[in-house]
Amino acid sequence: MSSQATLTLATLEQAQEMGLRPEEFNRIIEILGRTPNFTELSVFGVMWSEHCSYKNSIVWLKTLPKEGPHMLVEAGEENAGLVDIGDGLACCFKIESHNHPSALEPYQGAATGVGGINRDIFTMGARPIAQLNSLRFGNIELDRTKWLVKGVTKGIGDYGNAFGIPIVGGEVFFDDCYNTNPLVNAFSAGIMKKGEMISATSSGVGNPVFIVGSRTGKDGIHGASFASKDISEDSVNDLPAVQVGDPFQEKLLLEATLELGKTDAVVGMQDMGAAGITCSSNEMSAAGKHGMDLWLDKVPTRQADMKDWEILLSESQERMLVVVHKGKEDIVNAIFDKWDLSCEEIGVVTEGERVRYFMHGELVGDVPCDDLVLGGGAPVYHREWSEPAYYQEWKKFHIDNIEQPKDLVEVAKFLTGHENIASKRWVYEQYDSMVGTANMSTNMPTDAGIVNLKETDKALAMTVDCNARMVNADPEEGTAMAVAEAARNIVCSGGIPSAITNCLNFGNPYNPEVYWQFVGAIKGMSKACLKFKTPVTGGNVSFYNQSAVEGTEVPVFPTPTIGMLGIVEDKKHVTSLAFKGKSDLIYLIGKCENDISSSEYLASYHGVKESSTPKFDLDAEYDMQQTVTKLIRAGVIESAHDVADGGLFMTLLESSFTNNLGFEIVSCSEGREDAFLFGESPSRVVVSVTETGEDDFLDTLKETNTPFMLLGHVTQGKIIVDDTNFGMVSEYKEIYKNSLAEKLMK
Repeated sequence: MSSQATLTLATLEQAQEMGLRPEEFNRIIEILGRTPNFTELSVFGVMWSEHCSYKNSIVWLKTLPKEGPHMLVEAGEENAGLVDIGDGLACCFKIESHNHPSALEPYQGAATGVGGINRDIFTMGARPIAQLNSLRFGNIELDRTKWLVKGVTKGIGDYGNAFGIPIVGGEVFFDDCYNTNPLVNAFSAGIMKKGEMISATSSGVGNPVFIVGSRTGKDGIHGASFASKDISEDSVNDLPAVQVGDPFQEKLLLEATLELGKTDAVVGMQDMGAAGITCSSNEMSAAGKHGMDLWLDKVPTRQADMKDWEILLSESQERMLVVVHKGKEDIVNAIFDKWDLSCEEIGVVTEGERVRYFMHGELVGDVPCDDLVLGGGAPVYHREWSEPAYYQEWKKFHIDNIEQPKDLVEVAKFLTGHENIASKRWVYEQYDSMVGTANMSTNMPTDAGIVNLKETDKALAMTVDCNARMVNADPEEGTAMAVAEAARNIVCSGGIPSAITNCLNFGNPYNPEVYWQFVGAIKGMSKACLKFKTPVTGGNVSFYNQSAVEGTEVPVFPTPTIGMLGIVEDKKHVTSLAFKGKSDLIYLIGKCENDISSSEYLASYHGVKESSTPKFDLDAEYDMQQTVTKLIRAGVIESAHDVADGGLFMTLLESSFTNNLGFEIVSCSEGREDAFLFGESPSRVVVSVTETGEDDFLDTLKETNTPFMLLGHVTQGKIIVDDTNFGMVSEYKEIYKNSLAEKLMK
């Protein structure tokens, strides 16, 4: 190690600047048997960051259910989850966050989030076919919020449209808690032939290592570390940590990668996301129980005279690390030459489990790969947690403390125009939902995005869901309800829930009350996933989503976003949410509750933020969904739409809009009319039935134990509730369509 002596030894101060704790610095010295140099410390710094190591979450993540009938790859084994969808096909899917970069540079932050999640998919050999996103922003009246919304949506739209993958669904939510720290969660799904997966591993001593794709620049350096700290007034200084994307380059990389995957040249491949070359070289080596020698001066760069640690830590986009069978180098070079992409041999697989980095013939870093990675020697912490005082206080909320408004028509119009309920048309018009031919939901709206599987009878259903206000009120129940809502959307669309991926967005894990929220969310997710037989295929943990304002931490709502995949066994089962014809009967499947807890109505109209979740019975929810599936398969309903944000009234409105129909209903006699119309109790679905099909419908229902009630019927366009004229559906449609755009452009 004489060459090490010429390199500057790292200090504790540098370690702390990288987010490492003193005890972690001492542990590094113990692992190496010496003080690391700056380059080696940088490697440990990014690999042991929260973003890469999950050091504060892995203990609880391991408790999530990971086994299921369709699972081909368990959580943590590869870049993304993989499930068997039949007909010799597999679906690869995942959701990840790009929160911190989007807070600073919304366009590139969101764009590269889309690029990164798609690379996770096609690196495994799957062709991406659909995207969704879950977006959270602050107060819509703030100029900063408007700037973030416009930047994020344009970044997602420009990258996704250029890349050529349709966005088939998503959600947008506004609340003051996201004023400084927005959440940008991107979901991608791809299709591949079963048994053709490319693994993120390295093996075979003497096999060459290639870097392919874009050249390496200084953008994104320390991006993983940046994602593991607070957003503050000084965060603008971290702008170089934000990556810059090129969707056209990624499209070329996709085609080249998939072509390469069809050859016998590849041993393993991994995209370069967080921590760049550092992460891919060490994770692949650890997975294959081999080592690697890399010559960093051979890496194609965009800037001259880049330092070794800059090359290692760069998170420049559209790059892959590929281990190739020796003697197959010409195959790799030919394919990437064809697609006009950079392709350079920069290393070799070695004996042992050490990764060594060289620069101009000098050894600049020598690290044990297993000690760096999640599941190996990376730190694992058992954090303390404590129940916040608000939790028990909020449980004391009672509906009787809220006076029912005299004018419920006013409430209905207020909610229809509220930014959390109104149409997100302004957002999704930035996206191309029809690029390609896979999207089946555009002309026939469904609760979940429906993607056609060509040359089969099947389709895929996918959705992203999380009511963060509910999770904040009760993390365990709220997260279980998020899983249930995702499953409900899949079921209402004609699918069977198969598996989930998650994006767990929380505040500082060192805050015991934040960690209590995290633990509760994991517990709620576990019990719901076990009930719905939807194992967790993987995902992403994003801590430190809070604002540091004048020294005080203000966390976002705990937001465990659920991305769920479902399988539609027969395309004829695809079910729209739209009412079809005048005089069709409208039924509610599920139980009415006299409850307005944590509803948009309570929070926004009454301004009451402190309440618990509505009553939730997981078994009743599951049984109700089984009933809806039975009704769809029996062919006895015309539409199905779940009751969620805005309550029953909004569900009925959304079912009316497509064909410009209305509804006449009678409220439940047990409870208040405002709770009936605007409460957000789960486990309810609205279905429509033809008059001639009612008998068959009721016969099918009677075979179940699910509660139901006749609400009323579809009208030509008028809305009547309990003999009160609420107006015409056309009036509400205008409010619903235009409200968000008007607020953003004000």
